Amino acid sequence: MELPATDGFSSANLIGVGSYGSVYKGILGRDENVVAVKVLNLQLRGASKSFMDECEALRNIRHRNLIKILTSYSCIDFEGNDFTALVFEFMPNGSLEKWLPPKVDGNHQLRSLNFSKRLNITIDIASALEYLHHHCDIPITLCDIKPSNILLEEDMNAHLGDFGLARFLPRIIGNSEDRSSKVRLKGTIGYIAPEYGTGGHVSIAGDVYSYGILLLEIFTGKSPTSDMFKDGLTLRQFVELVFLEQVRDIIDPLLLLEDEEVKASNDNGNDRDKKRRLQECLVSLVRIGIVCSAELPRERMEVGDVAKEMNVIRQ
Repeated sequence: MELPATDGFSSANLIGVGSYGSVYKGILGRDENVVAVKVLNLQLRGASKSFMDECEALRNIRHRNLIKILTSYSCIDFEGNDFTALVFEFMPNGSLEKWLPPKVDGNHQLRSLNFSKRLNITIDIASALEYLHHHCDIPITLCDIKPSNILLEEDMNAHLGDFGLARFLPRIIGNSEDRSSKVRLKGTIGYIAPEYGTGGHVSIAGDVYSYGILLLEIFTGKSPTSDMFKDGLTLRQFVELVFLEQVRDIIDPLLLLEDEEVKASNDNGNDRDKKRRLQECLVSLVRIGIVCSAELPRERMEVGDVAKEMNVIRQ
């Protein structure tokens, strides 16, 4: 099998940069299938281990909301250097990071997500996490849930990607804190569970925390690393302070604009009822985000319960 054509790993084909390497758009095989090629920078400490961990994690998992690996390469390149790469299915709409916040070019809005698309993405991710935590032979914690690791198909179905920090956990019956690993890890500021920063063990509750922050980011339109969060104020604290009485004050204005446009186009009883239901849905979603991102692991929701509640909201 030939190496996927990336035009010599041209910057024109660069679609992402991660902790241990870069991802390029490429062409695979005679059928010229478009793929994503993740090339590891083996000069970085931990890159080889990340490659092995990612291969091991992806080897036996199958779920509609997990990125699919097609093949891998490990060889010597034409300059005599070690070359390692993973080849994944290509996601035409890129990562969620490219949609949050919406990208604007002049007066033309290029990328934005309406309420239903945001809700479907959060349900897709909850479904993937439920599978990893509870339906694999050995539970897997992803350890790095953030917008850049959520990839979107053409129809906007979401896939979790980048298993470079994934960890296998012992299957122990009990609360989330018991299902833990003594492996220390790095994470992403703003999304990593607070217990990891104080020497805590890796657990599925850490993924739930990251999911909670992601949920709040998607519906408020505010990044946890925004400049507005300083002097100890976090995204979760900001949301928790006002969400019950003034949920509309913390929701992404684009979602409220969408709601107002519908109302203005046909202001009748049905639309007022839809507006009330939307308000109830937003309160429920923000509440789930707050509980999932609780400071203490034992106070967070189980991801299975999250998936159930999210589907009730969609219905």
